[in-house]
Amino acid sequence: MQENSYYVTKKRMVALMLASVFLFFLIFCRLFYIQILWGKNLQTKASDQWTRDLNLSAMRGDIVDKNGEILATSCTVFNVYARPNAVVDKESTAKVLAEALSLDYQSVVQKVNKKGVSEVLIARKVPTLLANELKEKDLDGIYFAEESLRQYPLGDFLTQVLGYVSVDGVGQTGIEAYYDKYLQGIDGRLLTQTDLVGKELDGVQYYLPSQKGLTIKLTVDSKIQMMVENVLDLAMYQYSPKKAECIVLDVTNGSVLAMSSKPSFDLNNIPRDDLESLTDYSKNVLVTDIYEPGSTFKIVTAAACLEESLNGGGFDENYVFKNNSRTRVVDGTKINCWSTHANGKHANQKLSDALNNSCNPIFTDIALNLGKETFYRYLEAFGFGSKTNLDFQGEQSGILIDKSMVKNADLARIGFGQSVTVTPLQLCMATASSVNGGILYQPRLVESIVDNVTGVTLTNPVVVKNRTISEVTSQKLATMLEGVVTNGSGKQAYIEGYKIGGKTGTAQKFENGALAQGKYVSSFIGFFPVNSPKYLVLMLVDEPVGQNYGSVVAAPYAKMVIQGIIDLYDVAPVE
Repeated sequence: MQENSYYVTKKRMVALMLASVFLFFLIFCRLFYIQILWGKNLQTKASDQWTRDLNLSAMRGDIVDKNGEILATSCTVFNVYARPNAVVDKESTAKVLAEALSLDYQSVVQKVNKKGVSEVLIARKVPTLLANELKEKDLDGIYFAEESLRQYPLGDFLTQVLGYVSVDGVGQTGIEAYYDKYLQGIDGRLLTQTDLVGKELDGVQYYLPSQKGLTIKLTVDSKIQMMVENVLDLAMYQYSPKKAECIVLDVTNGSVLAMSSKPSFDLNNIPRDDLESLTDYSKNVLVTDIYEPGSTFKIVTAAACLEESLNGGGFDENYVFKNNSRTRVVDGTKINCWSTHANGKHANQKLSDALNNSCNPIFTDIALNLGKETFYRYLEAFGFGSKTNLDFQGEQSGILIDKSMVKNADLARIGFGQSVTVTPLQLCMATASSVNGGILYQPRLVESIVDNVTGVTLTNPVVVKNRTISEVTSQKLATMLEGVVTNGSGKQAYIEGYKIGGKTGTAQKFENGALAQGKYVSSFIGFFPVNSPKYLVLMLVDEPVGQNYGSVVAAPYAKMVIQGIIDLYDVAPVE
């Protein structure tokens, strides 16, 4: 009996010991979880209870032109906060704030008396001078947090390219949006220790400074851009068009030197309450919109024709087109020339004559002679039907009829710039390739990204996409296009002493699948100097009033831009 009692007691002791060990193990696990696994979270919660944290917004990085001129920058403003628990004389404090900040007194009183909150916002974006005046009053419980306010020193300038930011400083459109992650800085913090009831402990603060964003350096030349903006304003005044647009390009590397569309708006006064105007005027139509280019596209057709003649096909520069009719009928579709061909004006033309006269039937003949396979090979090499890959949001690829679907009538029209749609930038890049020796570049708006603290620079490199035509063909075509300006439809872009080449265009617009009567896009694309091309200018006037020919409407404005570049950089005339 005693033996059984001994074993029972021993079992109970073992069970008690095991229970104790298990209990201590549970306690140890709990302590391990609290101290090790949950420790940082608890420390953060404790810190939140004993500190007040104000965000210090980082200054957004600058955007500058290729010469370093500031186009977009940021200044410091202040958000004013109140910590109700720390405000001693609430009525007096509310009165001072309301008078200084032009606020409603009752609203401010309610805020400084608010219960259950650590801090409450009194006012946003208070100018530095006014904030400093309030700081000098040393109001208990009132705090100031730095914030960045975006500013555009030149106002209505490069509007669609620069873009704008939201009220919270986040890029919404343009360069501001595309390069937002680089422009955004790193926010700082102002930490203040408080007592049990939330009152600040004197002198106990921790300041974590913000870091400004990086600087975006554009390829844009603000001096050329200013000339372009002024010329477009003049076009808007003289012809009252729907839009006036211009691109200036460096044909030697694909850099955009100027890009503008009118009408636009002052980036310091964004029409956020008028969404229709904001959407329409902030859109960079030179990249996002497509149109039928009309006769300016004949440059590409001529390039393909000349290059293919080197390979035993096509028509060379000496070939004489003897079908002098102003009409071609292709698969039952009649195609007319804009000219009546009266008095043998378009008789026995060579390719250079066809460019001078902008004769549609000749380019119909060329397209059909090249054939679908060959012509499409050139069109695709020039980048039509695909994006240029500009560093910008919303770029369109244009519309090139699928090769398997294209008919002879379509091919014929493509030859003179119909039945194909392009973006203005696409046309610029293809034309640049036609005259720069045959190199198709990827366009770029940004030259580099600079960290002003470390001095580290990230370069946006020049990118060669492919070769389109040979140097020989390019030189021949450039010379022919000089003839267009000297003797042909582009005469109003001629400047004595300078070798300028180009092509006019007058494209009737399509709306709802049909030709829109009386609505045209008048254009001129030109380049200089012909013997060593550097600058290319595309001028578009959308729905001008009173005139519609590109030779009359667009060419003179392109001449103004070219003359401005000559004067600006003291370009010497050709001897």
